This record gives sequence, C-alpha cells and structure tokens, in this order.
Amino acid sequence: MTEPSPPRRPIRDLPDELISQIAAGEVVERPASVVRELVDNALDAGARQITVRLLAGGVRLIAVEDDGSGIPQDELPVALRRHATSKIGSLTDLESVATMGFRGEALAAISAVSDMALLSRTAGQEHAFLLDGRSGEIRPVARGPGTTVEVKELFFSTPARRKFLKTDATELAHCIEAVRRHALVRPDVGFAIWHEGKLVEQWRTCSGANAHDQRLADVLGSDWLAASVAVNYRAGSVTVTGRAGIPDAARARGDQQFAYVNGRFVRDKVLAHAARSAFEDVLHGQRQPVYALYVGIDPARVDVNVHPTKIEVRFRDSREVHQAVRHAVENALALPRAGTAAAAAAGAVESADNAVFPPSSPVFEPNWPQALVQATQSAMDFRANPVPFTVPSSAQHTPFAAEAAVTYTPLPAQEAWPLGRAIAQLQGIYILAENAQGLVVVDMHAAHERIVYERLKTQLDGSAMSSQPLLIPVTFAATPQEIATAEAQAEVLHTLGLEVTPFSPKTLAVRAVPGPLAQGDVAALARSVLAELASVDASGVVQRARDELLATMACHGAVRANRRLTLDEMNALLRDMEHTERADQCNHGRPTWRQITVRELDALFLRGR
Repeated sequence: MTEPSPPRRPIRDLPDELISQIAAGEVVERPASVVRELVDNALDAGARQITVRLLAGGVRLIAVEDDGSGIPQDELPVALRRHATSKIGSLTDLESVATMGFRGEALAAISAVSDMALLSRTAGQEHAFLLDGRSGEIRPVARGPGTTVEVKELFFSTPARRKFLKTDATELAHCIEAVRRHALVRPDVGFAIWHEGKLVEQWRTCSGANAHDQRLADVLGSDWLAASVAVNYRAGSVTVTGRAGIPDAARARGDQQFAYVNGRFVRDKVLAHAARSAFEDVLHGQRQPVYALYVGIDPARVDVNVHPTKIEVRFRDSREVHQAVRHAVENALALPRAGTAAAAAAGAVESADNAVFPPSSPVFEPNWPQALVQATQSAMDFRANPVPFTVPSSAQHTPFAAEAAVTYTPLPAQEAWPLGRAIAQLQGIYILAENAQGLVVVDMHAAHERIVYERLKTQLDGSAMSSQPLLIPVTFAATPQEIATAEAQAEVLHTLGLEVTPFSPKTLAVRAVPGPLAQGDVAALARSVLAELASVDASGVVQRARDELLATMACHGAVRANRRLTLDEMNALLRDMEHTERADQCNHGRPTWRQITVRELDALFLRGR
C-alpha cells in the first residue's frame, strides 16, 4: 500500500530572528569563536592592548576590552546589524581585503545567540556609550577611549547548541589558543586573559628588531625558540618569514604548526603540504614538524572570502605559494645552525688560521656510476623486503677501501675539528670521537648515507630518471581524472621515467617505468603518481619521487654496519659530515650523531660530589 505523500508546505520568508540564528551557527561554534572574532575587531581598530575576561570557560561571560579607535555613538546600533561593516564598501575592496574582519556578520551573529552589550568611546567623545543588544537602549557610561564587548550566557536562546559544549576547562583552553594565535603574529600588541578573576595568560608588547622572536619565546617557550631556525625568503611577490623547528624538535602531533597569510591565522592544505614536504628528508616516521610561518602576499592574489570563519583561504597561484614556502623552509634547515656539525665547522674554519678543509674528502667517494648501477639493480628488492643489512662472514673484516679508494690528507689540529678526532669504533656501528666539549658518538652508516644521498642529488640534478620499457604494457581501469592527468602531465611523467598513455576511453596503459621499479606493482605505482600529480604542486611530486629513489640508492651505497674502518677513514667521514647539508639526520630522519659533554660524563661517575 502506497503511503500518502505529505501535504505541500508553502514557500515563505523566514523570521529575521531565525535567519540570524542560522547565520550564527556558521560563525559561532563555541566561546573560542567569539573570542577570535572580537579580537579580530580589536586589532582592526588599532588596539595596542587587548584584555579578555572569561567566566565558566566563556559560556557565562566573554568580555573583550581594547584601547582602539572606538565606535561613535550614532554607529553603535548599526554595528549590530547583519552585513554592516566599515571595512569594505565595494567588490574591489572585497578582492583586496587587508583587515582581519570584513564580512559584517560577527557582531550580529553573536548578538543573536547571547545577551550582548557594546560599550565604546572615541577619542573625541566626552564619555562612552553602552548599547544593550537585546533592547537596543543606549545610555552614557564611564570608560576610556576604546571598546568593550560583553557577551553573556552564550547560546541561551539556542539551548540545543549549548549541550554540545565541552567542560569549562576545555572551552577555556580553546579560548586561550584563539588568543595565542593572534599573539604570535602581533608582537606589537599586548594580550591578557583572565578567567574567574585570575590572570591565566599575559604577553606584553614586544618591540625592536627581534620582536617576533621574543614573542615566539614568550608564547611557545624559550626552548621552542632555541630548537628552531630563522626563515627569511622571498620569491617574486611572495615573502615567507618566521621560524621552523629543527628535526629533533618534531612532535607526535601537529599541534605546534602555525601558518599565517598577511597576518591572518589559516588552516590551508597548500601551506601545510609545502611545510611538510620541506621536512621529508629529515623527519623520522610520522613525526610532525613545528613551525610558525608568516606568508606575505598581495591581498589581490589571495581570496579570504571562502568561509564565514575566515580561517580558510584560496590562492590565485597555489603553486607559486607552495614553492615559496617549501624552498623557504628547506633553505633554513640547510643553513648551519648552533649545535650542528655544519655550524661548528663554519666557526672552526673561520677561527683556524691555517685550517684547510677540502669541499669533500675523497676517502668515502666510491665510483658513482658503478654504485648507481648496483643500487638500481637491487633497489626493488630492498623496497619489497626491507630487512636489516648483513655482511657475509668472509667480508666482516674487509676494509672499506675495497669499495672506495682511500686518500688521506693530513688535517689541522684537533681544535679546528668540530666533530673531533676519531679515537675508536664501537661494535662496528658507532664512531667515537673526542672534541673540545667531550665525546661525540656517530652512527657511521646513517652519517655516510646522508653524505652519499646529498652527493647523488647534486650529481643527478636536472636530469631525467632512467626508464625501462615494459615488454607487455600493464593496463588498468582509470577514472576520468586519472586519464586527464596522464594526458596533461605526460612531460612530468617522462621526467619520472614513466610512460602512461590512454589505452581506451576508460583504461590507461603503463609502457615504461623507472628501472629500479620494473618488478613492482606497476599499476599501483602509476595510480599513486597520478594522484600526486593531481595535487597542487606537480614539480614537488617529481622531486619527492626522485629523492625517494636516490635515498634507496644511498642506503645501498653507504658503508655497512660491522665494517671495520681505520682511524683515517673515520676522521674523513667526520670531516665530510661537517661539510654536508642536513648531515645531522639520515635520509629517514634519524639522528646521525650525538654530543656527550664532559659535564654529563662527570655526572655519570659522580665526580665532584
């Protein structure tokens, strides 16, 4: 039996109050959303001191006070209307927004779901005026120049939304995080957060050339600042500044990744992917990098009108921004820094009058063409069966000189050697060296793997990967996007050693693959590469694929564990580390060396107690 259709309901206008509450659902998710919007407005008003006061995690009360320009009395009622703003007035203004707010929705949305009061005074007024958001009444009150927005009983008019809020402690943490994100980008502004009458966070105004670094240290901690490197890069119209954490500072979660576009905190896939790709060579496993990056770009080249929360953006040329961010972080990580082999080497060369370091010691330079051939033949086996390396018993004591000619050049005095003078080899795995600070322990395979990898990247830079034609092409059912990508990116695929062509309207054929991957799952390889090429940065796909292949080759070409080295060979490896970029981590992100100071050794043996 067919059920009767429901009666037709007429189309009609929604009540204004319901419209406002629906719109508020897009802007106001929790107390932290209110804090973010109100602090945005305070910054746009030119505030130099912002105070946030909260009760019950912001549910009972959110009060944001600033010392900005204020709002004239006659504009107070207009400020609470939907789509009323002083920040844009035309489409041209919208396409080049330079302020934090611009949509004219925040105050109206907040007022629709709370008991709100707006108190403000301009510099030219004798006293302030208070606007009651519920009644619309305006009355004079006492206050200095600036604005205070009080939001009481959030979601009192929509109790269902209130049930979705978490505990007061959780909501407070989100509110603090919202202010912290503003504090990280505006060191010229002081921030204070009070909860239940107690000061919970305060960041004073910073000035001078190092204001940003000082604010980063205040907000994230001096240890965070010490474990990061400065980023300062420009490519065309895009500038990238800030700091990126060294690989050792990586975390299990991505909770310390801050990206800003023209001063606005954003969550953007382009920026996140670019930053992550810059760490690919130096991060271990699923560790997450830490960074605070500030991207400057012409406002006309970025669309901030993507979402009501204004936390998402869209770039006109996403590849340009992706490349700028990636190169900015890569270059910063490659520069010598305090506490690393390269930085110590730079200081040592500068301070040693007669120190002469060759650009790379020939002692660990094998015959590269032959090494590449051998690595290519075995790379696929290694990928399929990543087992630990073992050395046959007959080769346990074969000197490395059998694989690479040893030419040892006398080196300067020990004082000029940042990684010290080799003194022994431990278990055929570690090199022990003595320097001015104490004991240096080096993982010889990991260190040499990085050295070989960086040399291979330099030698093969700009050339296409070797390709091996398949006797019988491998076909697979493809989606329309995969077919379109294969046709559009044929040149990029060729650079990767891949030949993927349409076989039928719904099928692709793989006719050639990189030599080391000829025995693998060809269809899966093609699919993964096509998926990557469909992303924002095709050139990054090429670079990552090349680097992954070269990393496998470097792993095969590096000195193996249990290989006995002479002191001359150990010293040569240490010198090469001091002149190799990113030598502090192997290709997989693990550390290559550690310093144990004399003080730490003394503590182990209770000396001085």
